[in-house]
Amino acid sequence: MSEKQIDYRYCDELVEEFEKVIKKPILRKSSVYYTGVDLGTACVVLAVLDENYKPVAGAYKYADVVKDGMVVDYIGAIKLVREMKEELEKKLQTELIYAAVALPPGTDSLDGGAVKNVVQAAGFELTNILDEPTAANEVLKLQNGAVVDIGGGTTGTSIIKNGEVIAVADEATGGTHFSLVISGMYRKNFEEADKYKRDPKNHKELLPVLKPVIEKVASIIADHIDGYDVDSISLVGGTACLTGIEEIIEKYTKVHTYKPKNPMFVTPLGIALSCTSNILD
Repeated sequence: MSEKQIDYRYCDELVEEFEKVIKKPILRKSSVYYTGVDLGTACVVLAVLDENYKPVAGAYKYADVVKDGMVVDYIGAIKLVREMKEELEKKLQTELIYAAVALPPGTDSLDGGAVKNVVQAAGFELTNILDEPTAANEVLKLQNGAVVDIGGGTTGTSIIKNGEVIAVADEATGGTHFSLVISGMYRKNFEEADKYKRDPKNHKELLPVLKPVIEKVASIIADHIDGYDVDSISLVGGTACLTGIEEIIEKYTKVHTYKPKNPMFVTPLGIALSCTSNILD
C-alpha cells in the first residue's frame, strides 16, 4: 500500500460508537430520532441517531429479502424492518418516526418505489432516498476520489470531486458471488458458505480462492472510474470486510485503495445522517 493515507478518524469514531450502542443503547432524552434503513442483499441494518446526530441504538439481521439491490420478498422485508423498529423502540423507550433509505446507484427508477413502500409500511415516515455510496460519503467525508460500496448483490461507485458527487454507477456483482464460489469450492450449502466467509479467521485462506471474483469486482470499479481523475478508492459495504480485498483491488486498478475499520456500518450510518424530520412526498 502507498504511504498516502485517507483520514478516516471521524468515520472510525462514529462506527465505534455505533458498535457500542448496538450492544448497549443510550437512553438519553432527544427531541427527535433519525433512523437509517439499509436494506442490503445479505444484511438489513437500522442505525438510530439522536437530535445531535450521535448514535444511540442499532440493530442488524442477516436476511435474503433483497437480491442484487432489488426487493424480492416484499412482505418479508416489511416484517423484518417492522420487527427491528419495534425492538429498537422497546430498548429506547420511544417511538421512531423518521427514516431515510438508500439504493444501489441507478436503481431508483426500478426499485425506489418498493424500498419506499417497505420503509413506510414498516411504520416510518420516509424523509430521504439516496444512493448507497453517496450515503457512505456522509461518513467518510471525502473531498475527492471514489467511494465504492461492495454489498451482497451489487458494487456501486460514486465519484467525488470537491466534496460533491459528480457521477454514480452500479453493477450486479458482490458478496453473493463470493459465497457461491466458496460453496462450490468447499462443497458447502450457500448459507454455510456465507457464514464461513463472514468469519475473519477464514479470510487468509479464502483470499486466493476468491481472487478471480475480487478481480471481477475490481474490473467493475475500473470501468466506473474510467475517464475521471480518481487518485483514491475507499471501500465500504459488508463484502469489503474481507481482509486483503483492498490490496487485490489496488493492484488491479492501479489506484490507491483503502477502507475504514468496519466497512459494514458506514453506509447505514450515512443514511441516518441524511435523515431529517421533513417527510418525503
